[in-house]
Amino acid sequence: MSETASFVDPVFLARFGLTRINAVDYFLHPLNPFRTSAKTSNEVLNMQGIGIGTLMAWGTSTRPGPLTPEQGEEEYNAALAGLTGEQYELLPLTNIEGMTPQQLAALFTIRHVHRTSPSQIKVLGIYYILEGVIYKSPTVRALMKAHVARTLEGLAGACDALSVCARYDPTTGYLWNFEPPEEDGEEGDDETFYGVQERKRRRRRRVLDNRRPGERRTAEEEEGIRASEAIDRILSRLSNSEVVVKGKQPR
Repeated sequence: MSETASFVDPVFLARFGLTRINAVDYFLHPLNPFRTSAKTSNEVLNMQGIGIGTLMAWGTSTRPGPLTPEQGEEEYNAALAGLTGEQYELLPLTNIEGMTPQQLAALFTIRHVHRTSPSQIKVLGIYYILEGVIYKSPTVRALMKAHVARTLEGLAGACDALSVCARYDPTTGYLWNFEPPEEDGEEGDDETFYGVQERKRRRRRRVLDNRRPGERRTAEEEEGIRASEAIDRILSRLSNSEVVVKGKQPR
């Protein structure tokens, strides 16, 4: 099933609404493609007339009703813990930064587990219901894949933009021209200006390179040349990569 699949039943929502009392019953809808085909402990409790709503109204032998919604959920989870097999648990409501209380009230998290004892469970899946629509929570692999894909897309766009600005000269290596295309009326003056700047840089580089290491005047100049040469090597590899040359994303 696709990771972007979802399920909603407008008839159920229009007739019963959706609260924490009936969120599990809504998830157990026969047409919900996310629910398991096996018989769950939730269905066993439903056949016994045990649900969060009934527990809130009548309570239990040790805790007579009426109960609060939180107490009803505790008793329902305790009843599930006494059974084994596949179960759906309604996880407690937690505060999520950036969400209002109204948005939190419309969010329900369902955990699919296989229970072998009251204290041992194996998580089979996580689902959430947002404003009546059921979604499957993405896996860590899917999240990492999406983040890497977005990162590669941004890097590919950056390389495409940089490849247009790169200029190579045999004497100076790679140069960058980030200026936008000039208008026809001003092209000559600007080209002359930038040409002068590049020639100045070329002459300075030749003078520094022709000196012996001991003849260079300052350590800053030597460090600048080493850094410039390292940058040129990096840019050379970048310009020859498939991302820049062919627009392909690395596998």
